[in-house]
Amino acid sequence: QVQLVESGGGLVQAGGSLRLSCAVSGRTFSSYSMGWFRQAPGKERELVAAINWSGGTTWYADSVKGRSTISRDNGKNTVFLQMNSLKPEDTAVYYCAADPQRSGAHMGAYWGQGTQVTVSS
Repeated sequence: QVQLVESGGGLVQAGGSLRLSCAVSGRTFSSYSMGWFRQAPGKERELVAAINWSGGTTWYADSVKGRSTISRDNGKNTVFLQMNSLKPEDTAVYYCAADPQRSGAHMGAYWGQGTQVTVSS
């Protein structure tokens, strides 16, 4: 069974930074595509960043491009999302997702429970 546990969310002022982490159980983590999604109140869940199994390919939504970096450590079964220059519109619950077959917005075989990010103005 694959379990994902996010951490690192919190309350930060606009312009600040946060580093989200997602620890994944299971021996096949290194073969999964990974992604970070977010869902703000009243809005649909959206993909903000994704990374392929090796870490060699990444993708970012326009809304976070240039301000965020997704990375992974396959030795530690962990994926990260470094977010800088945070804006109030980044406020959302952030979810980690893993998928052995699909990538990008279509991934979602496994989900974490989410971590709240709140950016104050």
